[in-house]
Amino acid sequence: MTDNQANPSPSTEGAQRHIGRPLDRVDGIPKVTGRASYAYEHSEMANIAHGYIQGAAIAKGRIIATDTTEAERAPDVLYVMTHRNAPAQPEFGPPVTPTVPEVFTRARPMLSSDRVRFYDEPVALVVAETFEAARAAASLIDVRYEAETGRYDLEAHLAEAYAPQRTNAGFATDSNIGDFESAFATAAVRLDASYTTPYQHHNPMEPHATIAVWSGDDLTVYTGAQTLANFRAGMANTLQIAPERVRIVSPFTGGGFGSKLIVHADTVLAALAARVVQRPVKIAMTRQQMFANAGHRAKMRHNIRLGADRNGKLAALGHDVISATSGFEEFCEQSAVFARSLYAAENRLTRHRLVAMDTNRGEWMRSPGEAPGMFAFECAMDEMAEELGLDPIEFRVRNEPELDPENNVPFSTRNLVACMREGARRFGWERRNAVPRTMRDGRFLVGYGMAAAIRPNYLGASSARVRLGGNGHLTVQLDMTDIGTGTYTILTQIAADATGLPPSAVRVELGDSNFPRTAGSGGSWGAASAGSAVHNACLALRERIVAEARRRDPSLENLVAADVVFTNGELRLGERTERLGQLGGRLWTAGIEAEGGVERAGEAFRNFSQHSYGAHFAEIGVDTDTGEIRMRRMLTTIGAGRILNPKTARSQIIGGMVWGIGAALMEETVLDSRHGHFVNHDLAEYHVPVHADVPPLEVVFLEEHDEKANVLGSKGLGELSVCGTSAAVANAVYNATGVRVREFPITLDKLLSELA
Repeated sequence: MTDNQANPSPSTEGAQRHIGRPLDRVDGIPKVTGRASYAYEHSEMANIAHGYIQGAAIAKGRIIATDTTEAERAPDVLYVMTHRNAPAQPEFGPPVTPTVPEVFTRARPMLSSDRVRFYDEPVALVVAETFEAARAAASLIDVRYEAETGRYDLEAHLAEAYAPQRTNAGFATDSNIGDFESAFATAAVRLDASYTTPYQHHNPMEPHATIAVWSGDDLTVYTGAQTLANFRAGMANTLQIAPERVRIVSPFTGGGFGSKLIVHADTVLAALAARVVQRPVKIAMTRQQMFANAGHRAKMRHNIRLGADRNGKLAALGHDVISATSGFEEFCEQSAVFARSLYAAENRLTRHRLVAMDTNRGEWMRSPGEAPGMFAFECAMDEMAEELGLDPIEFRVRNEPELDPENNVPFSTRNLVACMREGARRFGWERRNAVPRTMRDGRFLVGYGMAAAIRPNYLGASSARVRLGGNGHLTVQLDMTDIGTGTYTILTQIAADATGLPPSAVRVELGDSNFPRTAGSGGSWGAASAGSAVHNACLALRERIVAEARRRDPSLENLVAADVVFTNGELRLGERTERLGQLGGRLWTAGIEAEGGVERAGEAFRNFSQHSYGAHFAEIGVDTDTGEIRMRRMLTTIGAGRILNPKTARSQIIGGMVWGIGAALMEETVLDSRHGHFVNHDLAEYHVPVHADVPPLEVVFLEEHDEKANVLGSKGLGELSVCGTSAAVANAVYNATGVRVREFPITLDKLLSELA
């Protein structure tokens, strides 16, 4: 900082600004023309073998015998791996890692024991010349088990809930401010309600897949990943080799939603098998296999208690969550943490508890914690508003805090009230009738609902490398991934603005662990973290350009950095103007390079409460004859710092709104309480919204720049769009029907009896 003050950075004053413009996706053409290579599609290597995973037919027990004779005799089979001949790997370790980062990087051995910990856990791998041959041979493996009684019913074991050491991301398990129990007991108006959110599964468009290639002792892994550094460390720890021996390549990832933050069976087994057969091995999970082996959101029971005076001022705010978890690896979504910052109340209590089940571990699923937690909590706020006789927006406004209610620090920015009021104005909230079941359109009952949205803003340590060629074209490299959110595009815009180049002169290269390390894509920290790193690397490059120009051109030796302006692909050097390409051609034909980065969240995150905010509005219709729910329209207003690209940002918000519709009305995975398997484990029976389910969606961004957040003034965006969306839909269903459903999703069978 001192050096920069002594020698001011060159300026981009007067340059064309690209941040904030709706630039088309720079990766759009490669994607629609099929030139973008996803994990299963890389073809640089020859002689690829194919693997197929065979899963366990029980959910708990041990393998007592495995006969692979027929599979090994099958045509084109190269290798059959079981726990009897799998390469040595380290022990999995305890259910809770000593630190949070180790959750992402711990060894994840496969086929390392005769124990079966969950249904469809890999018990064998067949490698063959073709996928079809491997799959056919896998069906010939005879595995016999000794089954044990398992725990598969959350409701039956609620009394056994325990307090975890920590929640996801290291948040404290409990918070207790004031005297909640007394305040709640003496409140003039009280609400004590329980809600259930179900198991859910990610289901990205691209199934989990891996190609593993060994070259001597070095491993290259082509896969779909959200965080390359975690994949690299996880594979190194599992294979017990140095991290620098592992290269992860993931230029395009076809969706992840949290399911591609850590390595899974496909990646580990492909690497193990490739080393044995001395050929590249390709493995893709089937959609059915992903339901057991690629993570899920756990089922939860939420108990929400609110106490207020007659004027609607909250005196007591409580949120208790009991969640299912795996017995062998603990995972606790921070489902009540958001409530610690959302509304004012002097007496507060939030607690997280877990029930160990015999399933695979839960994992981060889009808006982990906030999505299920706000679904329940914002429905409770709607119920409380009705008890008080207040409009739901007015009730929330009356409980707007001046400081963070539990950290007692100011907010960096907070536009929640503005989001609600602007959204209400645009949506036509004044047309809502507060009395349920009073608005009609033919045989449809019509309802309006709303909910608030909040999500923490994060910043992760990240680095980037930039290189200006002699021709004036800029190359940007970092191991950041693009999971469909528009990362290639926004980083192009950031680099273009920072260097004064047009976007057409910028090439962004992502998804290679040989590039500088970033925090990756996840937690809505990607744009801020990677973008800040690119911005700072470009600033370093500008200073190098000026220094090199002074050093190599005698006529520029007295050049002052503060006098240099980078604009429209040119350098204005005092009274002189030179094209960057021409200057590079004269002074650095081989190019000039710099690196820059950003540290993880520091003082600004401790001294200020940093969140993104929003408000969701929904209009629905319910058929009085069938109970069928139809979305009619939705609107979301967002206050999330500086919007880097309104077109890609809008796409993210729309995707989250659709996700919220699915969670409210259809998404639910059913765990068989007898045998421990997910019954509806494909897209035929795990329902997600399709085009016919989605109404017109409107997105409004409020003008905002949060200088406390990062150098760009932006905030996390993609996951905010899911927070509270489902509650807005559920509240609209109640407004239409007068039926309050607390066991989600809201399906027509839960309405029909009441509608009759």
